[in-house]
Amino acid sequence: MRFPSFAEVDLLRQTWTDRFVRVRPGFPEYARFDGQVGRVVTVNLGGRALVDFADGAWYDIPAAGEYLEVVPEDEARGKYDPTANSAQKLPARQG
Repeated sequence: MRFPSFAEVDLLRQTWTDRFVRVRPGFPEYARFDGQVGRVVTVNLGGRALVDFADGAWYDIPAAGEYLEVVPEDEARGKYDPTANSAQKLPARQG
């Protein structure tokens, strides 16, 4: 896999950052995320989306439509709890 250029990473960040996503089926390495809704925190310089599934960790998944599908915000509301993780400006679990 080739690394994207800085311009390509910027485009990926604009496309995926702060979107609710679900991992598409068919990838055994990501089977543990089946049915879960996560939020893309950012896209790293390797072109991988850092996805927060509200379990206290971020996972890097390729930022491409073949791996991720966007979940409409109204559908994601009941499936994603933004207070259950550390990916917020002032998490309640600090200190």
